[in-house]
Amino acid sequence: MRIVTLEEHISLPEMAGKIPKQALGGFGKSEVMQRFAPKLADITGERLKSMDANGITMQVLSVDSSGANLLSATEGPAFAKQYNELIAARIAGFGNRFTAFAHLPTTAPAAAADELEHAVKEYHFRGAMIRGLTQDKFLDQPEFAPIFERAERLDVPIYLHPGLPPKGVADIYYSGLPNYSGIAEALACYGWGWHSETALHVLRLLFAGIFDKYPKLKLIIGHMGEMLPMIMARAERAFKPGAGGANQRTLTDTFRDQVYITTSGFFTQPPLKIALDTFGINNIMFSVDYPFSTNEQGIEFLNAIELPDEQKAKIAHGNADKLLNLKI
Repeated sequence: MRIVTLEEHISLPEMAGKIPKQALGGFGKSEVMQRFAPKLADITGERLKSMDANGITMQVLSVDSSGANLLSATEGPAFAKQYNELIAARIAGFGNRFTAFAHLPTTAPAAAADELEHAVKEYHFRGAMIRGLTQDKFLDQPEFAPIFERAERLDVPIYLHPGLPPKGVADIYYSGLPNYSGIAEALACYGWGWHSETALHVLRLLFAGIFDKYPKLKLIIGHMGEMLPMIMARAERAFKPGAGGANQRTLTDTFRDQVYITTSGFFTQPPLKIALDTFGINNIMFSVDYPFSTNEQGIEFLNAIELPDEQKAKIAHGNADKLLNLKI
């Protein structure tokens, strides 16, 4: 069976080294994260061998951690452009195994829109990944409109991934903890904070009317829906049209029309069942979260899904092929 994975990370050291250390705050520098550096830098070596060993047909690559969104509006565009050029060069000749989401300079939204178009048209990238907040701002702010406008016009999705917590949040929520083995980082990021922040981000986009303003916009979120499937029924009541927000449609209708989720890093069946009951079979796509999760973990989970073959194929590749316009 063809298998496509959408949240698979890279970090090229020649680019990561250009981000000022102070911009990273206290996160992203643990020993655990440092051990992943060689795997993040590799594309066609060990990564490809693991894909072959586990029957994974294609990875959609994205830049791990934060990058251009931590740089100024002057520095960010050139950084993002160079990053996308390097990714395109590294996957050249492997078009049937790798594609990518563009890295965008979100501190300069107009330039980000132009870079998205350049990456899509020049390198055939399949959309963009945006990680968390930009200068402590959510994407519902009017200044980010050029990115949504261009994504809608190009008919490519935006993958909204968690990013590093803002300093003010980190100081209140994640300080004063024992830092053995990076426990503060785990709580702030992959153990909890990332997922709650991304869920909040999506709800803000809904309440601000972004999905209604851009009705053809497609948004992807990872980690089995970033807690949203579990909270859907309660949030549905809170965000009814006419309840004070700018949204014109119900949360469920909006999400089923415009929001897609991936399984990245979530490999047990109960969360999948809730996701199927809320988002539906047509909005769920398989992902691994490589190298932070292993391809073996992902494939074991995929093989254990008890669904008809046709529905299982939608999760494994069909929904991704359609959304990203992948040629088979």
